[in-house]
Amino acid sequence: MFHIARRSVLAALVGAVLAMLPQAGHAAFPEQLIKVIVTFPPGGSADIVIRALEPAVAAELKQSLVIENRAGAGGNIGMAAVAQAKPDGYTLGVAPAGALTVNPHLSQGMPFDPKDLAPITLLAEIPFVLVASGDVPVRNVAETAALAKAKPGKLSIGHGGNATAMHLTAALFTQKAGVAMELVPYRGTAPATVDVLAGHVPFAVLDIPASRQLILEGKLKAIGVSAARRLPSLPDVPTLAESGLAGFESVGWFGLVAPAGTPAEIVARLNDAFVKALKDPSVVEKIRTLGAEPAPMSPEQFARFIASESEKWGRLVKEAGIKGN
Repeated sequence: MFHIARRSVLAALVGAVLAMLPQAGHAAFPEQLIKVIVTFPPGGSADIVIRALEPAVAAELKQSLVIENRAGAGGNIGMAAVAQAKPDGYTLGVAPAGALTVNPHLSQGMPFDPKDLAPITLLAEIPFVLVASGDVPVRNVAETAALAKAKPGKLSIGHGGNATAMHLTAALFTQKAGVAMELVPYRGTAPATVDVLAGHVPFAVLDIPASRQLILEGKLKAIGVSAARRLPSLPDVPTLAESGLAGFESVGWFGLVAPAGTPAEIVARLNDAFVKALKDPSVVEKIRTLGAEPAPMSPEQFARFIASESEKWGRLVKEAGIKGN
């Protein structure tokens, strides 16, 4: 009886101690490197923004982030890899607006469902700029429209990929300007920038982080920005709306997601780390210098934001007659 009683007491003590210990895998997170999949090539805005955030996030989590670029299919390839990863917080994705809110309206053979991803936070909002190659004889929207009307169907606009916000911005430009121009998709902003810089395409819709310095150096001609107001980073460049395309506004964004099923505690830990980084004055200054605007949110706010953006872009896809691959 004594031995039975002693074993019962020991079992009770062990149970009490275990109950007081944090659940394995949650409190210790992160115990290893965290992989962040970026859905565009190096040099694009998503890549630039996440690398600007990495030092502050790594300091907060006391763990490094490994950036992996997986470009293609308007973000679908990278997002599919995130959706299929183990939901333990060690594989994250930088999701572009197109992959979460445009592609589902275009593709019947989507390699992932947006519901397969857990929203963590919006990272940054990024306006676009319509640029011309240096040897194209235009300086503004009126001259661009006139040239396009003189050469219907013979001029082209490069953009960051089918179903991206840059694609929709280019389509919206041709619609509002009343011109016929070929829309040429690239595997991200960086290759589109290279080709318009070399004159292989006369025009391109680019994001500000990838194009601002080239514009300031006079290597690309900025025709107009897609935001509703002029940008502090390019104060001398007019908006497309003020240049005669009334009501023109199109802004891209990138957000952080994890595989669906990632424990709520880990999502909250990641949200806390990234939101703190997005509010760090030095990080804010760096992101704004790039032409982007930090936009931290709670997971719940980001989920609602995605839903509203999906509705908005879905309408535009239908109205503009945008087709998928």
